[in-house]
Amino acid sequence: MTISDEFIYSLKMANPIEDVMSSYVSLKRQGGNRVCNCPFHSEKTPSCTVFPSQQHFYCFGCQTGGDVITFIMKIENLDFVEAVEFLAKRAGMEIPEQNGQEKYNSERRTKIYEMNRLSANYFYLCLVKGQNKAGINYFRHRQIAPQTIKKYGLGYSPDSWDSLANYLHSKGYNDDEISSAWLGSFGKNGRLYDIFRNRVMFPIVDLRGNVIGFGGRVLDDSKPKYLNTSETPVFDKGNNLFSLNFAKKSDSKKLILCEGYMDVIALNQAGFDNAVATLGTAITPEQARIMSRCAEEIVVAYDSDSAGQNAARKAIKHLSDVGVKTKILRMEGAKDPDEYIKKFGRERFRKLIDDSSDAVKYMLRQCENDIDLSTETGKIDYLRRTSDIIAEIPSKVERQVYISTVSAKCGISPSIFNDHIDNMLRNKNKIQKKNQWRSIKTETTFHRDTINPDSEKNHKEAVAEESIICYILNSPEDAGKISEMIPPEYFVTSFNKKVYSALLRKIKTSENFDISLMHEEFSPDEFGKITGITVNSMYKDMSTKYIQDCAETLKEYNSTHTQDSEISNEELRSLFKSKK
Repeated sequence: MTISDEFIYSLKMANPIEDVMSSYVSLKRQGGNRVCNCPFHSEKTPSCTVFPSQQHFYCFGCQTGGDVITFIMKIENLDFVEAVEFLAKRAGMEIPEQNGQEKYNSERRTKIYEMNRLSANYFYLCLVKGQNKAGINYFRHRQIAPQTIKKYGLGYSPDSWDSLANYLHSKGYNDDEISSAWLGSFGKNGRLYDIFRNRVMFPIVDLRGNVIGFGGRVLDDSKPKYLNTSETPVFDKGNNLFSLNFAKKSDSKKLILCEGYMDVIALNQAGFDNAVATLGTAITPEQARIMSRCAEEIVVAYDSDSAGQNAARKAIKHLSDVGVKTKILRMEGAKDPDEYIKKFGRERFRKLIDDSSDAVKYMLRQCENDIDLSTETGKIDYLRRTSDIIAEIPSKVERQVYISTVSAKCGISPSIFNDHIDNMLRNKNKIQKKNQWRSIKTETTFHRDTINPDSEKNHKEAVAEESIICYILNSPEDAGKISEMIPPEYFVTSFNKKVYSALLRKIKTSENFDISLMHEEFSPDEFGKITGITVNSMYKDMSTKYIQDCAETLKEYNSTHTQDSEISNEELRSLFKSKK
């Protein structure tokens, strides 16, 4: 049974590994990760780590690891298909029938990418060369420079019912194909009309450089003000971020999360290339996970109005769930980042980022809203609200700081409030510990690498191979460049060569690459080995220079051993004579 890549990706999103594993083991927060005693071997201290941002687990004791599918396969003793069915049932999902439609669906996705690319180019030309200057005048009014317009491929959709449709028709696409890309829609009379009309256009680009959708802002009083591509075979607004293709290449270890496209573009133009925005919706858990993989800290720069602040609270919750450090930007004298930079300049905005408030402080301040702390009832409500926030702080030292602050506001002893928080945590742990381990393996000891035995005699080359594999897993958009630098045939160890080849093949053919898509090619133990490669390489220098050095190590090995094997016939005869 072949299960589509799209379904596996959706299945994982519907079954966060930390949620699934917490039904079997007691997870404790450790920074942005979770730890537990490994359910697959006996131990007294936790050696199993769950990485929510990467959606996998790894035991440093017995080297078992993988994603949520691997975990269910091992703990429930199921094969791959059974584990998928188990998780699908848990999430209320139905496994799609696999049939001859797969080829058709793949071709349809390719056509949508092509239509989006053509449409983006069409919108850009309409903006910079078209007779209607409404779009270019809008961007000039917003002080967007020509080079920024070109960088983002900004455009203008003409005030016409079918100009884009006619253009795509001229390129060989029919009405159904245009409709499937959400570039056109059928009217009551059955005729196709353009969805985007008289709007400035913002192409949405994925990490591979594919145009996957559009956002369009109206230039008159039409509604809605912003119109975004709906779900298509290549686009899900909840699983993507605007300008992430630029932000991921930033040298900064921070991401600035904005509400709208124009805020991101204005920040990028001002030199902040680490800004991103959600796509017309509130932040989703998946978007939080995506950001946590790209940065160590997120600065939420939402509008200063009440709607923006409500959205900020939701963002904090999702970002906290994935363990990423979060700060809140407090803008005074401006509604949004775009306006702030225009009024005060980029250096003031940079200082604003440096001085941004910790998310916990922000949420504690929010707890005071609509509460009169001079009354007993107000104090009780405030303590109840703040205790839920403080109990979620993993560091005991940090908890003590906020306990002291809150206690002082209410005029109570910090020790009393601390006892209350400790009691909350104990009750929470008791609930978690009711979930008994389902399967315990006997304690394992160190043993030879049975998954990749070639690594023992080629240790240096195996380390180089694993580093290259890890780099590809972290930056799949660079797979083509890396494969040109070091083709699979240069790999020395057979297992790593198999992994590398499978990675390159899957990345090339999958729209949303994820390591889980390789499950049918590797056993659970092999999958654990791949996870181990990823985890153990997290602490290495993954710079381009280091990967180039790894490639040279493999090339040097191949060069030496090729020379040894290419012995001439004359040399061979001489060798035989010397043995007589």
